[in-house]
Amino acid sequence: MTTLRIATYNLLHGQPLAPDGSPAPLPAEPGAPLAEAVASLDADVLALQEVDRYQERSGRTDQAALAAKAVGATDWRFAAALHGTPAPSAGWIADPERPGLAVYGPADLADDSRPSYGTALLTRLPVLHWRARRFAPAPFGLPLRVAGRRGLTPVPDEPRAALAAVLAGPGGEFTVVAAHLSFVPGWNVGQLAAIRRWIADLPQPYLVLGDFNLIGAVPRTVLGSAHAIQRTAKRERVRTARRTRLQGWYDLARTPTYPSHRPTVQFDHILGIGVPRSAVGSVSAPRTGVSDHRPLVVEIEV
Repeated sequence: MTTLRIATYNLLHGQPLAPDGSPAPLPAEPGAPLAEAVASLDADVLALQEVDRYQERSGRTDQAALAAKAVGATDWRFAAALHGTPAPSAGWIADPERPGLAVYGPADLADDSRPSYGTALLTRLPVLHWRARRFAPAPFGLPLRVAGRRGLTPVPDEPRAALAAVLAGPGGEFTVVAAHLSFVPGWNVGQLAAIRRWIADLPQPYLVLGDFNLIGAVPRTVLGSAHAIQRTAKRERVRTARRTRLQGWYDLARTPTYPSHRPTVQFDHILGIGVPRSAVGSVSAPRTGVSDHRPLVVEIEV
């Protein structure tokens, strides 16, 4: 048997935090705290959210490339949900020259230095196929707690990105999805259901990782419902679904991940179907000193 470490981590653009959860200044080497945090996870597959590329606030580092080097990932992709810079209060000042989705990988390290922000997926395993998509923001935002600010700050929603990779694992092919969903209730549910349909033609087992801004049984219920609806589309899919129905979608890890200094709620999830429950080993959500989220790490025996 081979043990794979699967992890998801909302980076908060690599922002170091003090023990009380308040923002701490970046060191002279701005990418060092992030590199140390990611290396400590020792993940074979790592989904990252709130990733900066060439942003001033994070020292103009390419955080996906930096994280890939720190964890020893042989392949990776960064899906830029938007190009632009953070607004002074909340939201983003978009770059009108790059309005859509852009995907970067190891071959693009010196290309396109425009500041961007999005989702990344890194892996030490061979990748057979990559896929990316972008979700439009909700038409309205919500008042949220923002690190370093008192009370609630009105925050508009932002575009979101998801990445899927078909990996060659020790036990055969499987599909991994990295996603960051909207914080707007209902809008995030629709995005998660859309992801299930989006990967329908890719090989099982499936692992869907990320910050879903959803809690409890909601994510697995949404994925299970999308799976059930899909079963009615074609009889061939019905037969495939029946073979996996006994197990269904389930949480590989249930533990609070937010806020990082005193976790009380789980926004970050690792969900699977086609992965035997008996294959799931240790689960952890270690504190790293970077981000208002804790990473979520699961070991799987394959």
